[in-house]
Amino acid sequence: MRIALLEDEHEQAQNVQAILAERGYECDSFPTAQSFLSSVLHRSYDLLILDWQIPDGTGVEVLESVRAQLNWPIPVIFLTQRDSESDIVRALDAGADDYLIKPPRAAELLARINALSRRTSPESDKEVLNYGPFEVNTQLRVIKLHGQALVLTDKDFDLTLFLFQNQGRLLTREMLLERVWGLTRDINTRTVDTHMSRLRRRLGLNPDNGFRIKTIYQRGYRLEAIKATADTETASGDEAP
Repeated sequence: MRIALLEDEHEQAQNVQAILAERGYECDSFPTAQSFLSSVLHRSYDLLILDWQIPDGTGVEVLESVRAQLNWPIPVIFLTQRDSESDIVRALDAGADDYLIKPPRAAELLARINALSRRTSPESDKEVLNYGPFEVNTQLRVIKLHGQALVLTDKDFDLTLFLFQNQGRLLTREMLLERVWGLTRDINTRTVDTHMSRLRRRLGLNPDNGFRIKTIYQRGYRLEAIKATADTETASGDEAP
């Protein structure tokens, strides 16, 4: 899991990062709203942790910006010294999923993160997942389109499942290499481009089947649900990796 932390106090940030590292989570820390938003809006994170008081704004303002600009409901936890009922209500009304008071207790913080992960990925334990005309059997590792099994490699299956589980979300090439291929360094991102080009054809991702893989220039890919009546010329314009 990749987490972005907004925290301007160095010791507090180090404490949270140490807690998360013990569980194997990767955490990038940012001291300002500007640096935080610059990374969050251009990279792929699984969860955000926000402080309230920061040098160039407030955590609530940052959260409102994230909710307005990201097109998927990334889970957000507030971690702050502000503990009044009105502050908690304001943060939750702005779109926060949880609220903790500093300093965090390690076990509680990890439990809250795990609970949010389960809540935001409710399909993770299901054997058969349905996405429009696509049926994904996670046990048999078979994907069907309109009832017909598709011919896919193991890596094709893993990549397809990850795309469907994160539809609407920008997935960088680096993130896909890490999550699907297990590669974290000395990587060739053309591997992702090659598989995406092939996957478009093998899955029949087109307006008639309700999905397309959109290439986000210099950033990565996003699986989008589209209407069958969508402009096919617009969809085909995203075919090049």
